Amino acid sequence: MNQTRDFQGGKEFGLLKAQQEERLDKINQEFLDDPKYSNDEDLHPKLEAFKKKYMEFDLNGDGNIDIMSLKRMLEKLGVPKTHLELKKLIREVASGSGETICYPDFLRMMLGKRSAILKMILMYEEKNREQEKPTAPPAKKAISELP
Repeated sequence: MNQTRDFQGGKEFGLLKAQQEERLDKINQEFLDDPKYSNDEDLHPKLEAFKKKYMEFDLNGDGNIDIMSLKRMLEKLGVPKTHLELKKLIREVASGSGETICYPDFLRMMLGKRSAILKMILMYEEKNREQEKPTAPPAKKAISELP
């Protein structure tokens, strides 16, 4: 039997996401081992949350958030930006070429003291999501009360 990788559709995507998560876990471990971040007692849960957020928007799994992924992310959060504004956001966060946001740059932005615009948008979105969570079961309604 031939042992070639013959994945189709969802299986191939699942494999790519698993490989991406493994790469991001290695980077998370580097941040956990970095003395610069050793004072942050909630570092591990933060890194896990940041990894999930990053994976959500690194759609092709290449390890970078490009301008189109950033555009989709901000539109989803209800904060659409122009092409020039997106380029500025990437330049503000990216340490390299300024064309994409790599995961280590994303983590440095989220863990850093500097208040990047993208960081504020993501934190605002997280606070909104926390407020939307219901705290009790919905009140019972009679059929006559339904629209």
